[in-house]
Amino acid sequence: MYCDRSEDLSMTDKIKGFNCIREMLEAGEKLTLSPYAAFSCCTKGRDIPEEEDAMRPAYQRDRDRILHCKSFRRLKHKTQVFLAPEGDHYRTRLTHTLEVSQIARTIARALRMNENLTEAIALGHDLGHTPFGHSGEAVLNRLCSTGFVHSEQSVRICEVLEKDGKGLNLTKEVRDGIRNHRTSGHPSTLEGQIVRLSDKIAYLNHDIDDSIRAGLITEQDIPDSYRKILGGNVHDRLGTLINNVIIHSLDSDHIVMSPEIEKTMQELRGWMFEHIYVGGKAKEEEGKAKRMIELLFVHYMEHPDELGEDYRMLLDRGETLERVVCDYISGMTDNYAIEKFEELFVPAGWKF
Repeated sequence: MYCDRSEDLSMTDKIKGFNCIREMLEAGEKLTLSPYAAFSCCTKGRDIPEEEDAMRPAYQRDRDRILHCKSFRRLKHKTQVFLAPEGDHYRTRLTHTLEVSQIARTIARALRMNENLTEAIALGHDLGHTPFGHSGEAVLNRLCSTGFVHSEQSVRICEVLEKDGKGLNLTKEVRDGIRNHRTSGHPSTLEGQIVRLSDKIAYLNHDIDDSIRAGLITEQDIPDSYRKILGGNVHDRLGTLINNVIIHSLDSDHIVMSPEIEKTMQELRGWMFEHIYVGGKAKEEEGKAKRMIELLFVHYMEHPDELGEDYRMLLDRGETLERVVCDYISGMTDNYAIEKFEELFVPAGWKF
């Protein structure tokens, strides 16, 4: 259908009065976003001041920096839940991150929140995850005297480790959302609150989907009480949870679910812990992975000279050996961790 735009202002007229495209976009946020949204022009800024971009508002720049960083690319070879699954259709840490981003953006758009900020937090929230998922995280947390938490490691990657030790210099709002995406977190922006809930919605539903695909459970194994409230398949459950967040957060300064839906989601999560996350076929290799991470940690604590050049540079800057070893191991993909383990601990074949 032809749309008559003869009365529209020309692009030149639209940007008249603005010094650059970014200023026009920032002004558009003020006109279209909710008063509870985080406006790009009102960011608390970066630790290292930078000249503003001519085209992109601050949170869009952060989104782009995360998307193009090395840590983000490595997520495609890191475990989500299932260690070493046979098949191409199981989630990895990268596909989980993209699903969180999609859910979060859907909610943010419906609530007129800042979509760029929401997406930046979502794309960065799991950058600090270890190889072999939460199994690797648990080992490093036990071995490191100061502890290891993947959300804090994600922030450390953004502040310290990326770009040869310079960090990405992200805005405070993005880093706050990344740090506080865990259940116990309290994001300071509604965009961060959206990602915090979207993370749970995403992993609960895609873990059910992967478990059904793997033959570990069937849809009918899920208690009828949960299916009746949330839906009888993954598609319906996603719709129920996302729509519930939107409906109960409209024109509000908090991102929430209804008490019934939230309670049911938590109960279904508990059911997944009992049947999938703890024990069972999907976790049969977990003990091996944990032992591998532990042996790598001990080895590099004893041989810091074998750390990569970037990590030895951190030692020269005064970082503790424990923290740098955690940086090195947590940055490994599953396959690279296995390769290093074999290189260090498995005898190589030889011949005359």
